[in-house]
Amino acid sequence: MKPLLLALLFTAIAAPARQDPLEGVWQGFDGEWLHVSRQLVALAEAIPADKYSWHPAPGVRSTGEVINHITLANFHLLSLTGPPLPPDLKSASMDKDVAAKPDVVAWLKRSLDAVKAAHAGIQPATLQRKVKVMNRDATVDGMYLRIIVHANEHMGQLVAYARMNGIVPPWSQPAPPRK
Repeated sequence: MKPLLLALLFTAIAAPARQDPLEGVWQGFDGEWLHVSRQLVALAEAIPADKYSWHPAPGVRSTGEVINHITLANFHLLSLTGPPLPPDLKSASMDKDVAAKPDVVAWLKRSLDAVKAAHAGIQPATLQRKVKVMNRDATVDGMYLRIIVHANEHMGQLVAYARMNGIVPPWSQPAPPRK
């Protein structure tokens, strides 16, 4: 019996850890943000650099432009709640100006981290503070909801782009066989 228990223990220790594809889901904003952030980064990293300029049709954003759009929206919507835009974010047309995969992914990660850090530091009472968005009244809480909905919307778009190019999202890959 002891050898069997030891074998199971060593197998569990030696088995590669597989990220739970549902980690964070149903855990409120922070958990959902963790979930969509990990998926966005995993997909952005899985898409080959030559597919960043791929457009599904004329006049439709390329893969890289969609990722940059997410980045710009994260920073812009977050700035409406208080944190300033990064000083090195020089262009509102970044979605077209930043094209190299390493740069696109780096900016995406920065924007995801900025939202995570800002939300982690916010006081609950601040969530009901009023802000103006496109001449409409909103709340800080509503802006965070908009940020996460927007990220998820475009993550779905990127999944479609990836699949159209024969790329399986990392979280949809079959689990490696256990030895």
